[in-house]
Amino acid sequence: MLNVVTVNTNPYEGQKPGTSGLRKKVKVFLQENYTENFIQSILDANKDSIVGSTLVVGGDGRYLVKEVVHKIIKICGANGVAKLLIGQNGILSTPAVSCIIRKYKTLGGIVLTASHNPGGINNDFGIKFNCSNGGPAPDNTTNEIYSLTTHIKQYKIVPDLVCAVDQIGMQTFTVEDRQFVVEVIDPVQDYVDYMKEIFDFPKIKTLIQGSEQRPPFKMLIDCMSGVTGPYVKRIFISELGAPEGSVRRATPLEDFGGAHPDPNLTYAADLVTAVKNGDYDFGAAFDGDGDRNMIIGRDAFFVSPSDSLAVLAEHAQCVPYFARRGVRGLARSMPTAAAVDRVAAKHGKEMFEVPTGWKYFGNLMDAGRLSLCGEESFGTGSDHVREKDGVWAALAWLSVLATSGLSVQGTLEAHWAKYGRNYFTRYDYEECASDPCNEMMQALEKKITAPGFVGSSFSSGNKTYVVKLADNFSYMDPIDKSVAMKQGLRIIFEDGSRIVLRLSGTGSSGATVRLYIDSYEATEVRGDAQQMLRPLIEVALDISQLRQYTGRAAPTVIT
Repeated sequence: MLNVVTVNTNPYEGQKPGTSGLRKKVKVFLQENYTENFIQSILDANKDSIVGSTLVVGGDGRYLVKEVVHKIIKICGANGVAKLLIGQNGILSTPAVSCIIRKYKTLGGIVLTASHNPGGINNDFGIKFNCSNGGPAPDNTTNEIYSLTTHIKQYKIVPDLVCAVDQIGMQTFTVEDRQFVVEVIDPVQDYVDYMKEIFDFPKIKTLIQGSEQRPPFKMLIDCMSGVTGPYVKRIFISELGAPEGSVRRATPLEDFGGAHPDPNLTYAADLVTAVKNGDYDFGAAFDGDGDRNMIIGRDAFFVSPSDSLAVLAEHAQCVPYFARRGVRGLARSMPTAAAVDRVAAKHGKEMFEVPTGWKYFGNLMDAGRLSLCGEESFGTGSDHVREKDGVWAALAWLSVLATSGLSVQGTLEAHWAKYGRNYFTRYDYEECASDPCNEMMQALEKKITAPGFVGSSFSSGNKTYVVKLADNFSYMDPIDKSVAMKQGLRIIFEDGSRIVLRLSGTGSSGATVRLYIDSYEATEVRGDAQQMLRPLIEVALDISQLRQYTGRAAPTVIT
């Protein structure tokens, strides 16, 4: 029999979850009791239902995941959790965690990830709690967790509990008067089984392998040394018959090979170059924990996340899951370009604009009002789980291409011809000094909400923009009526163009400033986005004084 020990501890400042969990530098989590405090606070926030419950545990394989998995086992055992479902070696993609929570109807899950942030001893780690619907904890839960961290005095642990997580199987422990079960599961199987229900794998396999009517479809998928490697190899190579060389960087590494596992044109430049210089019809990249995706076509033709969502919404019936269930509603985060809005209007679907953060889609999905959604930050997903899902997005694109027979570029050009085009870009200024950035946001909010700003005009190049609306975006959830305030500064012009500025909630240190520029053209749909948006970008930099406040002449990343 194993004994529970109560350990006295002291609170740490700043354990406030951001957009999706608590993210800090690894060395912060290595402080004495820092990680234990946060895990105990997660369990205490669920104190009414934690005893006798089942939780899912897994992460993206980054540095510190294995060590924290063992701490979670010891603390959960001490707090009366009945069973843990843990991915082998602590590995589970974020979408897979959501899938498993929902499939086995667990109380929730603890996900160990800092998503697209770099890994390694000198980089980032993260912990977040997902609820019983499989989605990130809503604001009321994360606020409760944070409140508990501010006055925690002790945590419970079973120090002598030793559990092997490298072998699949069930292990049973007696903790004082309770049975405690840890089941180590194949991290891939449940997710792959679900994808085979959602998509027509034989049809996608025919696309990839070719037929008498069509040559083989050549693709290159970059797992960026993150968690998706095992999922991608099982699905695309074992199930769909793609050649071994179709997948790169498919072994999860604790430091992601020293790279930044964020699937965009800057950090996935190796994939872009390989597709541009090679004989490939399709390219995809996924981030560290598998919830983000980038899609490119032949010659590295880039699909913006806003356009990707709109195209998948337009062609949803190509996916058997939607053909069976129908599409109830569509949604996007506020900074995301409004391309999908036009698809919703044409097809008579309910359309939602929510704050940044996948948790805001969950209530709509649970209420049966939302089927397909996305964020400009390379997140696309549906109500099959309650997280964005990178591998799902790639399979959805292949389903569209297998049905239409068009190329990636041909698909986008046909879409623009029908709907017009939203030119979109995002400028990221990473790890800036926090105080000047907060001052900038305060000054800009004061400026745009002052009398006379609405109706004023700004000119750059041959363009003049007249302000129609300016505010700090707020959102009332139509299901539970909860309100999220101050979600980003918006300037909307009379022609529909938009400037959005917000501080990101996914960084681990300093401030990350995100500037979003969105402009719609009904007919002129072939120009380069940066060139087409140059006048509006200059207006945005001038109004915000972003260069002056950040001290940066240029952004860290341009999307």
